Amino acid sequence: MKQDIEIKTADGTAKAALFRPENGADAKHGVILYMDAMGPRASLQEIAQRLADAGYVVLLPDLFYRFGAYGPFDGNAFNDPASRETILTMLRGTTQEMTKADSAAFLEVLSDAGVQAPVGVVGYCMGGGRALTAAAAYPDRIAAAASFHGGNLASDAEDSPHRFAADIRARVYVGVAGVDNSFPPEQSARLAEALRTGGVDHIIENYVGMAHGWTVPDHGIYDEAGAERHWKRLLNLFDEALA
Repeated sequence: MKQDIEIKTADGTAKAALFRPENGADAKHGVILYMDAMGPRASLQEIAQRLADAGYVVLLPDLFYRFGAYGPFDGNAFNDPASRETILTMLRGTTQEMTKADSAAFLEVLSDAGVQAPVGVVGYCMGGGRALTAAAAYPDRIAAAASFHGGNLASDAEDSPHRFAADIRARVYVGVAGVDNSFPPEQSARLAEALRTGGVDHIIENYVGMAHGWTVPDHGIYDEAGAERHWKRLLNLFDEALA
């Protein structure tokens, strides 16, 4: 069941949606779903609802709310030069620090919805880094964090998520596309080292043959078998860490 809401943040009002199990079952634990760069849309709502039906209250916020109305885009929007430029402008203008601050409000929404701690987070594409950053920023609230085809998780940037690995207390799962220019092997190795030395319980898994975006249904490179594999890993992570 989907409920459209608005979330007051320090910078304005973010549109969002809360998802609960369609069968009306109680869900004690919550999940924040951090969007990919194309924004909240039907395909991400489909992911959110499936996750909710597994027994969670799921929050899907619009991270680009500071830009007002945009799109709608789909998973192939990067193929259009004008759409690509719009998306990149919003992406560059929505920093990790902004989303980290917003996440405090997101966590409060889940609390107000009756969710008990701990909480899980999952992000796709740009959302992958946001999920890991949130886990580092709110270690007492977030017990599980997953990233799928997340980009720049261990870059040279000052706000790169790997720099805050030592603050993470959550169990971490990172699903990597077999070939992904936004997260090359050297970054994967850097992230693995940061998580290991930070004492983080983690898995980094390489999905050989999968391309960036393989989990999201409206992507041109969506792979059903790879997506189902991602679901098994994600639900297992949450089942164990949020129990």
